[in-house]
Amino acid sequence: MGECVVVFELLPALAEKTFITDLRFCNVRLEDNRLYPWIFLIPRCENALNVTLLSVDDGLQLMREIVLAGRALAWLFPHGQVNVAMIGNKTPQLHVHVICRREGDPDWPGVVWDGHCEPYGETARAEAAGKIRLAIEAEMTKPEYNQNQ
Repeated sequence: MGECVVVFELLPALAEKTFITDLRFCNVRLEDNRLYPWIFLIPRCENALNVTLLSVDDGLQLMREIVLAGRALAWLFPHGQVNVAMIGNKTPQLHVHVICRREGDPDWPGVVWDGHCEPYGETARAEAAGKIRLAIEAEMTKPEYNQNQ
């Protein structure tokens, strides 16, 4: 990988999210909204504000991990679409939203950013994070994830 580091500091808005796991390049966290299977991939890079500031190798690794996380969510949850977004207007630390959406969900077909929210209870949040972690670990065993590294 390029210039990213293993030790990095999360902005408070991301640090408050529930930790799921660490991938080779990204820290993975859960959004506290049980209406949507919604995770964040946060590259472990100091001062990364935008994907265009990553090295090409780091950008490609980020894409591998987005695909991996999206496949893990898609395997676990009913969905019609897996949405991926990198919007840093409110939280200016590079992070990627990976969200399963389905027709008829509470904010369909609009965006979820300022839409409906129903927080998990503590137990349900821990269970969701655990299920997602196991699905990510299973996806990581597939050979295509480790190609060309």
